[in-house]
Amino acid sequence: MWVLRPWTRYALLVVAHMLAMGLGAVVLQALEGPPAIRLQAELKAELAAFQAEFGACLPRGALEELLGTALRAQAHGVSGLGNSSEASNWDLPSALLFTVSILTTTGYGHMAPLSTGGKAFCVVYAALGLPASLALVAALRHCLLSVLSRPGAWVASRWQLAPARAALLQASGLSILVAGVFVLLPALVLWGLQGDYSLLEAIYFCFSSLSTIGLGDLLPGSGQSLHPVIYQLGQFALLGYLLLGLLAMLLAVETFTKLPQVCAMVKFFGASTPVTAEDQDGIVSQDELALNNLPPATPASEQALA
Repeated sequence: MWVLRPWTRYALLVVAHMLAMGLGAVVLQALEGPPAIRLQAELKAELAAFQAEFGACLPRGALEELLGTALRAQAHGVSGLGNSSEASNWDLPSALLFTVSILTTTGYGHMAPLSTGGKAFCVVYAALGLPASLALVAALRHCLLSVLSRPGAWVASRWQLAPARAALLQASGLSILVAGVFVLLPALVLWGLQGDYSLLEAIYFCFSSLSTIGLGDLLPGSGQSLHPVIYQLGQFALLGYLLLGLLAMLLAVETFTKLPQVCAMVKFFGASTPVTAEDQDGIVSQDELALNNLPPATPASEQALA
């Protein structure tokens, strides 16, 4: 029987990944290209109309210089539009949200250090903080997975399910729970509170945050004249949402990586090495299920008497 070599499997995996990236780029180009061209044309038309009306009052190039300064400031999270809720970009809630976005690799991009010292501190802070955050997440994941595996083990033992089916059932249940509690429910709350967000945009923001994509094009409270207290409370709420939501998302991903089907696919692309005990572990332990399904053992003394 013809078997693919490990390097051939890796090559096929890389080619498939590159094809997927190319497909995504083509789809986004088709979807986002025309709206971007229309928006650029509208912006040029607005600038031309403004210069035609007020051009005599402004020196040549003054408007472009002003807009460039405003855009450079906006790239660092500084706005001069008079929004009282964002008057202080580096207050404590905003600074905490910025540090959390660094340690969780979300990186909304709504703020950025301006000073040389701030940029140097971010490099050192991320270099030290990211490993510590990963260690904390690993410890919490290990603790919570053992707790979350108990309902699945009980259901599998109660209904005499096969280990693979029990693992799939538990992974699906946890994924639905995470999607409902940390994506759909916050999106509905955000949709109700943020008047200029559609439901799709709210779901898009929640998913991009929990997947650590953090594109930064949407951020609750930005661009609105909110009271400073309400704005700061919203920053704290977003901070807590990121910490809890990312942990829940990692737990859901971990349960899927432990599925026998996923382990078989990883083993197919891996090298031809003996399977370790860690690779054989699943969400629901097969030995545990087997022991639960076995009848109680007969003591040796009773067997001898019989």
